[in-house]
Amino acid sequence: MVAENVLEVFEKLRGIWKHRWLGLWVAWGICAVGWATVLLLPNKYESSARVYVDTRTPLRRVIDSRIGVEQDVTSEIDMVRQAMLSRPQLEKVARLANLDTKVRSPGDMDGVIAGLRGGITIDRDSGKPTDPSRDTGSALYTITYRNSDRAKSLKVVSSLLDNFVEDSLGNRRSGSDVAQSFLRGQLKDYQRRLSEAEAALAEFRKKNFGLIPGGNGDFFTRLDRETGGLQDKKTQLAVAYSRQAQLRRQLSGTRTYIPGTSAGGGAGAPSDLSVRRQEAENRLEDLLLRYTDRHPEVVALRATISELKAREQQELQDINRGGAGSGAIRSLNANPVYQNIQLQLNQTEVEIASLQGAIAQHQREITSLTRMVDTAPEVERELARLTRDYGVTKNQYESLLQRSEQTKVSDDAQQTGIVKFEVLDPPLATTAPVWPDRPLLMAAVLAAGVLVGVGVAFIMSLLIPTFTNTRNLSTITGVNVLGHVSLFPHVATDLAVAADRRRFVMLSAGLAAAGVFMLLTGSMAARLLQRLIS
Repeated sequence: MVAENVLEVFEKLRGIWKHRWLGLWVAWGICAVGWATVLLLPNKYESSARVYVDTRTPLRRVIDSRIGVEQDVTSEIDMVRQAMLSRPQLEKVARLANLDTKVRSPGDMDGVIAGLRGGITIDRDSGKPTDPSRDTGSALYTITYRNSDRAKSLKVVSSLLDNFVEDSLGNRRSGSDVAQSFLRGQLKDYQRRLSEAEAALAEFRKKNFGLIPGGNGDFFTRLDRETGGLQDKKTQLAVAYSRQAQLRRQLSGTRTYIPGTSAGGGAGAPSDLSVRRQEAENRLEDLLLRYTDRHPEVVALRATISELKAREQQELQDINRGGAGSGAIRSLNANPVYQNIQLQLNQTEVEIASLQGAIAQHQREITSLTRMVDTAPEVERELARLTRDYGVTKNQYESLLQRSEQTKVSDDAQQTGIVKFEVLDPPLATTAPVWPDRPLLMAAVLAAGVLVGVGVAFIMSLLIPTFTNTRNLSTITGVNVLGHVSLFPHVATDLAVAADRRRFVMLSAGLAAAGVFMLLTGSMAARLLQRLIS
């Protein structure tokens, strides 16, 4: 398989060799045309300038957003950079650089503008800080332009640099002036509206003095509060009445006075009946816990208690009549239980009187609010609207006033120098042309000519095929070849073939020599040729 591939390659090479002269002439023609074109290409001189823009000057760091308007200076400069490539700016540059000397019609000017726009580049390098989250606030702008005239390229870059700096500062100054003018107009308008809102609110308060709510809420809140208060006081009054009735029932069942001990010191002085009765009752309660009602001790103790109660009642009757019993004078003590109940009853009656007064006050307030049910809500709604409008207008006016003061501070800082422009490299033009690279183009033309020549010879071998051996003939026709007759060499034929090969080699070597010569002297030859043409 490898041998067959090698034989196939040799067959192709034989076909190319058969049409070698056509390929050689094609290569010569392409190289001649290509080298002439490269020699006639106009030289391009490049002019460039670099300007450093620092937006993080110490003054800018002092003017923060609290006392000045935060300005995106970098974006503004980028906008200026884009505006520099607009048609008005390019026309101005064309006039300054004398690029419009041959302009005779609008179409000619369009061509000049298109050429400028295509040749001018303005690159921005932000410096690529090591910390991506940290904005360096500075950038390096490089302005470049290429032209066949070195002086004109230098003039174009110089004009662009001047326009860049002046337009950047001028654009920001004009923008600040427009902003200040706008803010002044808005402040004047909002000041008038604020005065009108204040006057309307004051007049409304004066006109509806009795209907405007104070610090107790709006109409319905006050009405709900008074209604709830009335209901609460009525509930408390009902509880107080119930307590008063209970205290009166307790008071009616309690004695005002209780008997004391005997004043005489004799042996026959009776003991305190109330104390004895209380002791007997306590003892009876203890017995009932252990025995039934029919137990003899329980029956006897109950009889004793009944007797003591009768004697105590008789004694109290005698005391009330002012008499004496059994020859002894009895003492009279106030009942503390009675006094305590009486004190509670007096307090309850005072509480009832207070609650009745509070209920009457709530009822009067509810009556007064009910009479205003048709007017008070409308007044409150209108007051809320006027207050809201006044508040919005006041807030907007204060915001505009603060913004205006910040803008003034920023403008003053701008005039002082908040942005720094530093020209690192003034406009300079290269002494040698930067384009075209003639040695490279000459070599490329030579390589292209050789490749195209070989390609043409190969195509011709495909279009006009020939059989160079019996194997190829047998393969293509499918007929077995029994043998072949070789060409009988002749002296004249051999000499002609040798001469043909020498001429081919000489012309090929001449093409290579011409390529080397153009590589070495192409730039000088181009300058001489362009000088002759100009």
